[in-house]
Amino acid sequence: MRFSRGMLLPIVAALGFSAPADAQLNPTRTITIVVPIAAGGGVDAIGRLVAEKLQERLKQPVVVENRTGAGGTVGTDSVAKASPDGHTLLLMETSSTISKWLNRNVPFDVTTDFAPIAQVSTTPLMLFAHPATPANTIKELLEQAKSGKLSAATPGVGTPHHLALLMMNANAKVEITHVPYRGTGPGLVDLLSGQIPLMWATPVAVMPHVEAGKVKVLGVASPKRIPSHPQIPAIVETLPGFSLEIWFGVAAPAKTSPAIVAQLAKEIEAIVALPDVKARTQKLGFDLAYVGPEPFRKLIAEDHQRYGKVIGDAGIGPK
Repeated sequence: MRFSRGMLLPIVAALGFSAPADAQLNPTRTITIVVPIAAGGGVDAIGRLVAEKLQERLKQPVVVENRTGAGGTVGTDSVAKASPDGHTLLLMETSSTISKWLNRNVPFDVTTDFAPIAQVSTTPLMLFAHPATPANTIKELLEQAKSGKLSAATPGVGTPHHLALLMMNANAKVEITHVPYRGTGPGLVDLLSGQIPLMWATPVAVMPHVEAGKVKVLGVASPKRIPSHPQIPAIVETLPGFSLEIWFGVAAPAKTSPAIVAQLAKEIEAIVALPDVKARTQKLGFDLAYVGPEPFRKLIAEDHQRYGKVIGDAGIGPK
C-alpha cells in the first residue's frame, strides 16, 4: 500500500501530539523521593525540604520514603530499577560515588543508571577530637598517630567520612583505626564521653559541643577554609592534595525523559533560590549550591573516578 503525503500528515501530527504528553509528570500521581538512609539526619532533612517545596510548586503529592540498608545501597538501587517516569526520585549524596570502590557486588552503576537532575547543597566534613586528645592541629595529630594508636568514629563503612579517614591514612602513612557506628549520634556520644578520641562528622551536630568546650575541631576536609568557620584550617594545608566535600542532589532513573529532568531541574533551581530554604538549610549546616543536570552528571562521574583512584592507589578496596 502506498502512502501519499496527505495520508502521512495526520499520522505525523498524531505522533507529534502524543510524544510531549508522554514526557510530562502526571499531576494526579504521587512523586516519591527515596532517601537511602534512616530518618532524622541531615540527608533526610534535605530530602524532606525538597519534597515539601516540590509539592507546593507542582501542586501534587510529594513524599519521602526512607529505604535503608547496606550503607545506602538498597535505597539507591531501588531508584535505579524504578520506572523512568519521573515519579520515583533519589536524594543522592557523595556516598553513592564511593560504594563501588569500597564494597563488593554493588548492584548499580552511579554513572549510567541515573539521570542526574540537580545538585541542591553541600556541607563540609570536619575532623573532631575529644579535649583530652593531646593534638590541637592536624600536624600534631599525625605525629601522635605515628607514635601511638588512635581510632576515629564515622557514621559507617563506605561513607565519605570513612573515605576521609582512609585518605588521611594513605596520604600521611599512618594507621588511625576506623570505628564505624550506625550514624553520627552514637559516635558523638562516645566522642563526648572520651570513649573514642576522634570523629569525622559534618558540623551541624557537633559544633554546638565545640562552642561549649566539650569537643575541639582539628581541620576541615574542604579544598579550602570555609566562610562559615574561617578559623578552622583546611586539612590540605598540612596534607597536600587532600580534599573531600559532601554534596546532596536529586536524581531519577536512567532513561527518564529529558523533558521531565529539565522540568524538575527548573523547579529545584527555583526552590534553592527561596529565602526560607536558605535560612532552613543554614541551620542544618548546609550551603545551597544549585548545579544543573549536565554539570551534576559531570560532578558524579569525576568524583566516582577520583575516589576510585584514591582507594585503588591506597590498596584499600574490597579484597
